[in-house]
Amino acid sequence: MASVNILDREAFEQAKLKVLLKQNDPHGFGTLQEKTVHAVMKLYYEPNEDFHEVPVEGYIADIYAEGHIIEIQNGNFNRLRSKLAVFLPLYQVTVVLPIPHYKWVIWMEEETGELSKKHKSPVTGNVYHAFPELYKIKQYLGHPNLSFAFPLLDMDEYRLLNGWSKNRKRGSSRYDRMPLNLFDEVKVDRTEDFLQLVPYELEEPFTVRDFAQAVGIHRDLSGSVLPLLAYMQLLTRVGKRGREYLYTVDEKYR
Repeated sequence: MASVNILDREAFEQAKLKVLLKQNDPHGFGTLQEKTVHAVMKLYYEPNEDFHEVPVEGYIADIYAEGHIIEIQNGNFNRLRSKLAVFLPLYQVTVVLPIPHYKWVIWMEEETGELSKKHKSPVTGNVYHAFPELYKIKQYLGHPNLSFAFPLLDMDEYRLLNGWSKNRKRGSSRYDRMPLNLFDEVKVDRTEDFLQLVPYELEEPFTVRDFAQAVGIHRDLSGSVLPLLAYMQLLTRVGKRGREYLYTVDEKYR
């Protein structure tokens, strides 16, 4: 099984091209049962398709070879819990969560396939956007057999104009996402590697608001990150400032 240890944009481009050549849609997406981002990332992490979609312990692993499983999730980590319960006692497992970095939204007429112009999303994705999903599998986060990869992808997102609002956008369905560029990748091989997400220069103790300002994320998202880092015993609550909890890096990691 191939090992992707560093950012390899050439390998990403080769994986993307291979997927697009398999698809017959003139727009180059969405014609396979498997969604495009999932298919590209599977080839990026393992170019040899003999290791794809392998039956393991009553489940289908996205990638399996030599005792190592790679599961590529586009979200909804609730569905991952039953697999992890079976896989982790027996195998090394890497969970991959592709995160939209720069994203352009394209609207599609459901009946005609007509496409709108691209509109850039105001949100720039980063690794902290993984934490609401990580919370769903928090009971497994300290397991020694579990690691993570968070590729940050620039992408086009195609959405169907089938929502409930007057302009049919609210409540709409996502049709597919087309990866354009591999911007970066964050890897977490051990639990303590999550500490790379805490800025070294952040003065302690700090609050959710302090952390949000330091890393440039919304306070609500920061409110998902710090409690989970504390749950993993990477941070420690040391009191309050007003209504907000104060956090420090746990002593064993100083």
